[in-house]
Amino acid sequence: MKFVARLHRPSIRSAPKAFGDTTELVERLAEELQAIKPGWLAEDLVLATGLGAAVSLALVLSVLGVRPDLIHALGTSMFWVKLLYVLGVGVIGLFTVERLVRPGGAAKGRARWLLIPLAAIAALAAAQLDVATSGEREHLLMGASASVCSLRILGFSLPPLAGLFIAMRGLAPTRLGLAGAAGGLAAGGFGAAAYALSCPEAAGPFVAVWYSLGMVAAGALGALLGPWALRW
Repeated sequence: MKFVARLHRPSIRSAPKAFGDTTELVERLAEELQAIKPGWLAEDLVLATGLGAAVSLALVLSVLGVRPDLIHALGTSMFWVKLLYVLGVGVIGLFTVERLVRPGGAAKGRARWLLIPLAAIAALAAAQLDVATSGEREHLLMGASASVCSLRILGFSLPPLAGLFIAMRGLAPTRLGLAGAAGGLAAGGFGAAAYALSCPEAAGPFVAVWYSLGMVAAGALGALLGPWALRW
């Protein structure tokens, strides 16, 4: 079983008086090492994201309220498709962050998993557009809230993004822009999930375009802020 060691700086009183004695200094530093339980890093990131997502949900409920037909929507497949899509992006983004906050951590393998929800929603959107008439296609794509959907998702992504960045600052990311982008994408997914409880749009093309655009915007914001906010 692998353990991550956290080094606590020894106090001045406990440090060797003669720092020229390298062996004694190394031994004293080794005594300060403490084993950290496996999984503590992921737990911290999940907790920070969860707290931020809870704030987003509270904001959605207080500012917009839930959609009036929520009980009926819970019985429809498209409501769950939309929710699973954005949550899938959020979870995969969070797993990517967990790898990127390790010094030199490679995240390509985890980031590739994003292709699954993206391909699924794109295929659904294409199928719905294919069977729709020309007049129906515009409504499937634009709905009634295309002008505000992406901006709202970006806004509701800010609390989980802030929580993630606070947690990430205490870790050791080396590619700050990439780590910030992954954090923004994760926050975008959870912000979109909170917004989904208020948004009545359920068409595949609408979700594929405007929900995706909102999450990508959150990822872009994270990429811009990462080099500044995550510097250590």
